[in-house]
Amino acid sequence: MVNVIFYTKDNCSLCEDAKALLLMLKHDYPFELEERDIYTNDDWLEKYQLLIPYVDVNGQTLNCEEISYEVLEQVLKDAQ
Repeated sequence: MVNVIFYTKDNCSLCEDAKALLLMLKHDYPFELEERDIYTNDDWLEKYQLLIPYVDVNGQTLNCEEISYEVLEQVLKDAQ
């Protein structure tokens, strides 16, 4: 099973958009989604605060500037 870790925070419109893309793609490319709020862990906050939304798909990572439907679809397809 493909594992997707989604680093996010509250009140983040980019995060909401990225999550919507992930949920749309979940129908065609099944995966386990783990959402992590960066404000619940100091290490995550320090590492990802300027990069969120941040997605890790089985070790392949995408930051906020790299996330799009096409890129997410290709990463999920490759991970299947």
